[in-house]
Amino acid sequence: MKRTLWKTAAVAAVAALALTACSSGGSGDAEPTATTTGPDTSPVTLNFTWWGNDDRAARYNEALALFKEKYPYITVQTSFAGFPDYWTARSTEAAGRSLPDVMQFDLSYLREFNQNGQLLDLQEWVDNGTIDLSGFDETLTTAGVLEDKMIGIPTSTNTFAMFQNPNVIEQTGATFPDEAEYTWEDYNDFIAEVSGAGAATPDGYALYGAVDYTATFWFFIQWLLQKGITPFEDDGTFGFDEADVVEFLELTSDLRADKQVFPVDRNLALAPKGGFTVNETASEMSWDNFLAAYVADSGTQNLSMAQIPSIEPGEKALFFKPSMLLSSGANTKHPEQAATLINFLLTDPEVGTIFGTSKGVPADADQRAAVDTTEGSVDAQVIAYEEKVAEQVTESTPIPVKGFGTIEAKWRTLAEELAYGTLTPDEFAEQWFSEAEFSTQ
Repeated sequence: MKRTLWKTAAVAAVAALALTACSSGGSGDAEPTATTTGPDTSPVTLNFTWWGNDDRAARYNEALALFKEKYPYITVQTSFAGFPDYWTARSTEAAGRSLPDVMQFDLSYLREFNQNGQLLDLQEWVDNGTIDLSGFDETLTTAGVLEDKMIGIPTSTNTFAMFQNPNVIEQTGATFPDEAEYTWEDYNDFIAEVSGAGAATPDGYALYGAVDYTATFWFFIQWLLQKGITPFEDDGTFGFDEADVVEFLELTSDLRADKQVFPVDRNLALAPKGGFTVNETASEMSWDNFLAAYVADSGTQNLSMAQIPSIEPGEKALFFKPSMLLSSGANTKHPEQAATLINFLLTDPEVGTIFGTSKGVPADADQRAAVDTTEGSVDAQVIAYEEKVAEQVTESTPIPVKGFGTIEAKWRTLAEELAYGTLTPDEFAEQWFSEAEFSTQ
């Protein structure tokens, strides 16, 4: 894969970071440090938790069985939950300084937990070789660094792709623009062409070019990066203003006025599916690792991925977003062993084979190489896409502000009102900023 891997440059990069000693959470016991001679093989028990379904649990259990073979002195106790319940539990644990030794973490919560010093700085364990980041892209690893502390390390990557349904496109007679050079205006023209064709499904539902992409906050973030705007500052404030929000929303104002985007009421009725997954829209932007779910939900095997549009032709300003990270509670009594487990899950090739791209494309080069890439498979297509767009990945991952989940949900709610025509882009921007200023305090 043509990515910049940490080799000699990694030494300089990590040296530039301030080193913070690991804390035991006030237990009073001496803990292993980077100066310890050799690994500590005393029997210990670690708590490890993640969000996900039964399929993910089965994959983790398979991986942890391998870990036990290699590190018999470390016992791992596991638990998992659905995404909302997962964060309720973590918040409760954080209040009592009792977070798990190792846990899946989401980018949206990093800043919130870091403000209270709840997460262990893993830099020490990178510096002493317990965690090996030589196979990681540097722009990706910075996603887990806040205030010079490495509080999370990505397990896998995703980036934005434009999914296409060739069957719908062919039925409407439309032509998708040149993926390397097309702009947002070009994409709008494609949407209008498909929607204006008058084609319908066998059940009589009209076919559309796409849903209104301005309804998704992450697409606004991507558009800001293409404008050269940093969405979130290091101090947790916004790098954009109401005028930027209005400008973005007005990209599709004509499409909304002409009813050429997928109807909002139909989209809500289909939830949790959408127009694309029921084969009623020709395209949809989303994270590239959604391909498997799209194929499964739509029953359409020939879905394809193209690059997203841009403001200036060819300048995509993509970023690799961690689909998830691994972190450790600052209260852990076993930081060395926690780091050992994190390293195994991040870098062991057999773990890469077990998970494939189910959590995104593995961030580590060796794990990526171990994924079964049978020609035409979903895993092969996702990896091929990220290889294809690697040179367009020029931006570091934006680290969301505190309260990101709340402001993202507010954007979605206001977008529904915008679609129904009950408020204007200016009113949207004013109301969203009012909520954002309160939620990020």
